Amino acid sequence: MNYSYKMHLMYDGTHYSGWQIQPHALSIQQLVQNAVRTLTREEANVIGSGRTDAGVHALEQVAHFRVVEKVHLEAFQRSINGILPKDIRLAKIEEVAPDFHAQRSALAKEYHYHLSFGPFVSPFERSYVWHVAWKLDLDLLRQAAAFFVGTHDFSSFTNSAHHGACAKNPVRTVTKVDVVEKPNSLILEFKANGFLYKMVRNLVGTIVEVASGKRTLDELHHIMAAKDRRLAGHSAPAQGLFLVKVYYKDGV
Repeated sequence: MNYSYKMHLMYDGTHYSGWQIQPHALSIQQLVQNAVRTLTREEANVIGSGRTDAGVHALEQVAHFRVVEKVHLEAFQRSINGILPKDIRLAKIEEVAPDFHAQRSALAKEYHYHLSFGPFVSPFERSYVWHVAWKLDLDLLRQAAAFFVGTHDFSSFTNSAHHGACAKNPVRTVTKVDVVEKPNSLILEFKANGFLYKMVRNLVGTIVEVASGKRTLDELHHIMAAKDRRLAGHSAPAQGLFLVKVYYKDGV
């Protein structure tokens, strides 16, 4: 009999090449998988809900693994957090049904992007925000953000239009792009049934260019229809992006 486990992970992505295992680079997935194998003494594979890029953070990344021997949950959580670097934490682990798959079972994901305004950024925040030192029109920003809600072909907003998931189906349904204002900062909150490679960062970069007056709201229709990444805005810096939540059926 095999046992399946779902992990809820948090990490600061500043010093990593991203979630996904890569040759000649330090990834979060590799460190978590090594720790799981050390504790279980099995060649378990850790599968995440999706990859986050180099420098991107997670308040909740979900992953699963399967092993032959049953795991004691509290002891496992305590032990793995003793092995992992302090910028990666296992927040929760639970046993799940054998057919649970962190990626294929996911119904939606939510990302938040943090923007900071003003003359400078605190040294304690600089790794977690995009400092926009120029003036933005927040009304235009809200209108640009709202444009992306709905079901669209997002080929113009991915860096790999002809590879991977986008090559199979570039259509995604975005259910919200909320603008949450805070003193000298704001958060763009994105929720969708899935995201293409660098899609959120490219959307943020384009939204900020509209709010900066570098392009118009009317241009967004043309950019979307063109399915050409070269027409969209610059990609926003990685450090402002957080994977916040992965949604599954019945909250499982």
